[in-house]
Amino acid sequence: MSIVIRDGLVVTATGATPTDVLVSGERVAALASPDSGLADRWATGADQVIDATGRYVIPGGVDVHTHLEMPFGGTFSSDTFETGTIAAAWGGTTTIIDFAVQPKGSSLLSALDKWHEKADGQAAVDYGFHLILSDVNDATLKEMDACVDAGVNSFKMFMAYPGVFYATDGDILRAMSRARDIGAMVMMHAENGIAIDQLVTEALAEGRTDPVHHGVTRPTELEAEATHRAIALAKVTGSPLYIVHLSASEALSAVTAARDAGQNVFAETCPQYLFLSLDDLDRPDFEGAKYVASPPLRPRSHQAELWRGLRTNDLSVVSTDHCPFCFKEQKELGRGDFSKIPNGMPGVEHRMDLLHQGVVRGEISLPRWVEITSTTPARMFGLYPRKGTIGPGSDADIVIYDPQAVQTLSVQTHHMNVDYSAYEGLQVLGRVETVVSRGEVVLDRGSFLGRTGHGRFLAREPCQYLH
Repeated sequence: MSIVIRDGLVVTATGATPTDVLVSGERVAALASPDSGLADRWATGADQVIDATGRYVIPGGVDVHTHLEMPFGGTFSSDTFETGTIAAAWGGTTTIIDFAVQPKGSSLLSALDKWHEKADGQAAVDYGFHLILSDVNDATLKEMDACVDAGVNSFKMFMAYPGVFYATDGDILRAMSRARDIGAMVMMHAENGIAIDQLVTEALAEGRTDPVHHGVTRPTELEAEATHRAIALAKVTGSPLYIVHLSASEALSAVTAARDAGQNVFAETCPQYLFLSLDDLDRPDFEGAKYVASPPLRPRSHQAELWRGLRTNDLSVVSTDHCPFCFKEQKELGRGDFSKIPNGMPGVEHRMDLLHQGVVRGEISLPRWVEITSTTPARMFGLYPRKGTIGPGSDADIVIYDPQAVQTLSVQTHHMNVDYSAYEGLQVLGRVETVVSRGEVVLDRGSFLGRTGHGRFLAREPCQYLH
């Protein structure tokens, strides 16, 4: 199968240039200037020619933080590997990295096997795994080596959720030391869970049960404290550290200071922290439950600092933390007790479009849009240059993007398996037009042409910012 994409503006992390692209099989075969005449020659024998006039041609998005079929609070996130990866494709994301969950008392390898069973033959785009390390002991520390050999070299730990995922500072120290020795990355959910649980207990005892109190009982100071503590533990061990879903300016300040001091600390944020706020948690009639996630949405005043962090690279990646729970039957489990609302929001389908609004508004440049949504995530988690760029030899994961199309985000039109949109009614500029995944057109002008089983597991190399 060969495809010629001609007369588009190819945008990578290094710039934007009018370029024609030749795809042969699953890979990008060649690039050429439109003035070279090569596209005419390529088109003669091509199976398909795509006219990208007036469009951006960008590498497929890489979302390195999703939770498909994740158990939480007695239920499961509502997107499967089939529905979640199809939704990702609709939004221009051609690679996801999901989290395999190690329950307390089980092994890391059994958790990895379980997630392979969930995903095998079900994914519409390529995927990899991180592992949630919730039970640190001699056996699981040894298993980390085998996980790295199996292509999974990133391990998420939690300073939150006592009794479920929570790790002590001693556990974290041991895991970081092991990660340092085997070239792995520790990813940290940085919130002080012990203090938060106390605040939650006090709120409920005082009758403060509405969803907004989920945000109030998880103050920014407790995210900042945990972020600072995680950075200190990483410094002591010499381990790299990746802070997931950073939401607040105080936590960002801790990351910035560590990076300025030369420490290998990286951080991501998520679209919900850039476009939504604590006000959404305070919506009436329990509607605020739709916006319950951890860390919580913050006052809108934090957004400017997060955008600044994206411009300065103190925030290196934008992921979604896609973890959808339906409003009916799932979010409603927390009526009368906000602490029982399943934590998580849908977003895998809208990341590329939402971040494009940052380009439209002048918050970030066009190449930076590609860098934070595709190139840096691929480099951070050992997939570049197979993913994250458009160049000879790279996987032909390519999105044709119409920057002038106007769309309104809505549950009526999205493809995620969830009964609400966190961005209902939001009008955005820009839309995915065509998606190519490993040389196959899986989406074209409003029609999904892909198939489950097309997506392959990606064994990953170490973080490419450390070598």
